[in-house]
Amino acid sequence: MNGATTTRWVIVGVDGTDSSRHALEWSAHQASLRGLGVRIVAAANPLVTEDLGVWGGAEERVEDGPGAGARRLLDHAGDWVSRLFPELAVQTRVSFSRPTEALLTETADPGAVAVVVGSRGLSGIAAAFVGSVGIELAARSPVPVIVLPRDHASAHGVRSRVIVGVDGSEPSRHALEFAFSQAEFADTDLVAVSAWQPLVAFAAATGPIPPELFDDATAAEAARQALEEELTEARLLRPGVRVHTRVVRAHPVVALLEEATPADLVVVGSRGRGGFRGLLLGSVSHSVLHGARGPVAIVR
Repeated sequence: MNGATTTRWVIVGVDGTDSSRHALEWSAHQASLRGLGVRIVAAANPLVTEDLGVWGGAEERVEDGPGAGARRLLDHAGDWVSRLFPELAVQTRVSFSRPTEALLTETADPGAVAVVVGSRGLSGIAAAFVGSVGIELAARSPVPVIVLPRDHASAHGVRSRVIVGVDGSEPSRHALEFAFSQAEFADTDLVAVSAWQPLVAFAAATGPIPPELFDDATAAEAARQALEEELTEARLLRPGVRVHTRVVRAHPVVALLEEATPADLVVVGSRGRGGFRGLLLGSVSHSVLHGARGPVAIVR
């Protein structure tokens, strides 16, 4: 586990908030299960260092010099994780770049397998600032991005599952591959969700539509067949994964959020069918990040 040449890393960003502590603990737990290491990153950008806190009520030490607050935070975070998971390989990094750029730099390392951040709510006007780190990462990271909710919600007595949205797009196929690998490793159920909506709602925009396609049963069956086709290859590659399918007459965001519990990992592609390349993130993945009560993985 020691040495950059043999260890693969989960990258996690911390800023002293409870949200980032939750992200760190989740990352450390997942890394320990998978034989990975954790690389903890803090940005010492002057615009964010004033908000760096110290978890657990530890005594603060006054230090001078650039990045002192970030280094103090990393010392505490590294010690915290090492106490919880003594066998875990832990590295820390101070960056003087913006938080997003600091984390993207680490994801360029060939050993990086995922990057994890806390959402800090991702709601209201705050999303334009702190929430933008998770959103921009999800749009640009070469490795999967996992965003943890602000609050550590629990689902007592509920077994964790992997919930994946499937729409036939290329990012969706990458998300499906990631979801299967997660479900296989965790020996948990995978739920593949395909959402469809009545074609009549789009008739004015798309021109004439054959009358038979207005029938809900026909549309639902077409969605079911498309979902089964998308699952075929992944099922062959990972036959041990227990797969359940949901074909839902609803908006994709509603279908995913209603299926998932706080214990589940929701996996979506960064952009679905019809996404605009100029946007940072697709509307479905963006809305799922805002509404999910548990962890969300965004895969490009």
